[in-house]
Formats: sequence, C-alpha cells, structure tokens
Amino acid sequence: MSPDESLRFAIGHGSAWLGLVLVAWTETGLCAILPGDEVPALRADLARRFGGWACLPASADARIGRVLAFLEAPAGVLDWPLDPRGTPFQLAVWDALRRVPAGTTTTYGKLAGLLGMPSAARAVARACAANPLAGAIPCHRVIGRDGSLTGYRWGLERKAVLLARESRVNPG
Repeated sequence: MSPDESLRFAIGHGSAWLGLVLVAWTETGLCAILPGDEVPALRADLARRFGGWACLPASADARIGRVLAFLEAPAGVLDWPLDPRGTPFQLAVWDALRRVPAGTTTTYGKLAGLLGMPSAARAVARACAANPLAGAIPCHRVIGRDGSLTGYRWGLERKAVLLARESRVNPG
C-alpha cells in the first residue's frame, strides 16, 4: 500500500441488535463494515486494519443508510462494489463465503474442501475472523459441524439475528 492511500468512513446507528456500524470505503469500493458498541473501539479496529492509511471521517450519508438497510433486511448481496484487503488465502475464503446462498449455512470444513484444502478448516476459521466486511462477506453463515453457532467476530447474538433475518427473507 502506498502512503497516500486513504479511505473515508462514517458511523451510523442500527437497531438495538445491530448497534453502531462503521462503514469505510475507498475509491474502488466498500472496504469495511464493522459492527460494534462503542465509537472508540470501532475507530481503533479501523486503525488496526488500515494502519498506514489516512482514515478520513465523512458524513453519515446515503452510503451508511444503504449498508444499515441491507443488514436489517438482508436480501441477496449488497449492491455496492467491494474492496476487501487481505492475503490471497483470505480473499479466496471470502470469495467462497460470498457464494454461500443467503438463508443457508456451511461449515469451516466444507469451505476448506471447496477451496481444495480439506485439512485447512482452522485456517478458514482464521480468515473468517479477519473478515472486514460484516454481512457483505457472510462469515455469519458458517456454523459448527454439529449445527451449533460458532464464534463470530461481532458476537454470537448478532450472528443469530443475521441468520434468522436471512432465513425469513430468503428461505433456504
């Protein structure tokens, strides 16, 4: 990354279950959707993820409204170009996640198998945990082999609500 790269971000308020959401974008597309409960923690997460970048605050305009509406009533994919930043392996995992249909779930092992690396379930889990685009890259659709909810970077309560909302909007 060059030292002159920058992104814009805004923080909006979702419903009670969603809390605050930081949305960040580059000229190429959306690079972060970070749910959270406190503004300082969201800003720290953004700075950690994009350490060498100029992170410029922007007004909470229609962009954040679009993301919040998508998270509140997920229907298919977010209609906005994405600009995720990660390793080639993370990008491959995130691409595979985007192919998991709304209203359905998968496991880390199945995702690893789809990537041709059946023994890489733990690496897939780490890539999911590094996902910068909550909802748009649907790591919430990954559950345990036994069908239980497994860890979710933004909390199991948010994961449960996202899955429930998707299955109502897009019955699997």
